[in-house]
Amino acid sequence: MDMDVLDGFSHRYAEARKKFMAAADAAGLDVHSEIHPLLGLDGETLALDVARSGPKDAEKLLLVSSGCHGVEGYAGSGVQVALLRDAEFMASARDAGVAILFMHALNPWGMSWFRRVTHENIDLNRNFQDFHRPLPENPAYDALHPLLVTNTWPPSPENEAKLQAELQRSGLAALQQAVSGGQYSHPEGLFFGGHAPSWSQQALRHVLREHATRCLKLGWVDLHTGLGPAGQAEPIFAGDPRDADQLARARAWWPGLTVLHDKSSSSSELTGLMWTVIPQECPQAEYTGIGLEFGTVPPLHLLQVLRADQWLDNHPEKPLRTPQAEGIRQALFGGFFIDTPEWKKGLVEQACAAVKASVNGLAA
Repeated sequence: MDMDVLDGFSHRYAEARKKFMAAADAAGLDVHSEIHPLLGLDGETLALDVARSGPKDAEKLLLVSSGCHGVEGYAGSGVQVALLRDAEFMASARDAGVAILFMHALNPWGMSWFRRVTHENIDLNRNFQDFHRPLPENPAYDALHPLLVTNTWPPSPENEAKLQAELQRSGLAALQQAVSGGQYSHPEGLFFGGHAPSWSQQALRHVLREHATRCLKLGWVDLHTGLGPAGQAEPIFAGDPRDADQLARARAWWPGLTVLHDKSSSSSELTGLMWTVIPQECPQAEYTGIGLEFGTVPPLHLLQVLRADQWLDNHPEKPLRTPQAEGIRQALFGGFFIDTPEWKKGLVEQACAAVKASVNGLAA
């Protein structure tokens, strides 16, 4: 792995966007941009940028996406740049008749502002609900919310003691399920799924309608970080577990596949998942997908940085550039991106292998 691969990673959104667009241009690809209505932390333009390799009417299409959870996009962006710079890989996909759609920064606001959520404080991967129907309830989160989302940061010793007592009582798995499963009752809380489609959901639908309604076979590798052992990639099934053929294809494409519903995954069971947009927007396609999760830090560490981030967002009167605010943003960045050569090399190697396996699966 050469230094050119490491050079594909960035520390600010504008830098990541520039590298992605340059890599797409060098690969001979045009970039289409869904422009976000707000500006970034540094006043920069924000966008979901899309680059396509292959004809619009290709029968086989692979989606490779980054930044569903904003700050996680720094890892995913580096992978996308590495793939675009890999002329041999790009040529092999073309030869196999597989078109590739790179979707850079599904949640550009969160990526720029070093937040996991969108500007609406929405977890995009909990936002794909039918908002004309009653939304799921999460009473376990409701009970924890007053402990998780505090009025002061750092929390009081009493607050921390109560949270530790709840952890001891329920166990880590139950706590993770309650917190991260998705909730729709507390807009100012953690893992909020929203009360309406977010901007990012609508932008994704626009892209799929433009690019993914003609293919007959559709694969999706959605890049994530934060769960599991540091430096280890986990392919998590992003599809309907009731569809035996779909699940069998995913197992054949990606060895070591885990599934939310059988508890084999490091992730809890979730609601409002992004992959559910596919049967709605691309019903003509045989679909196979994963969320590729890459491990960083322990879950309780992540919980603390997410709590701090939520406290900061809930206090917009706080100046943006105080040492405390900058520290909270950098701590969140560090929770989802380990800035070492070894971690970044491992990320690129494992993610690129998963993407290449997807091309082989589609081509078979």
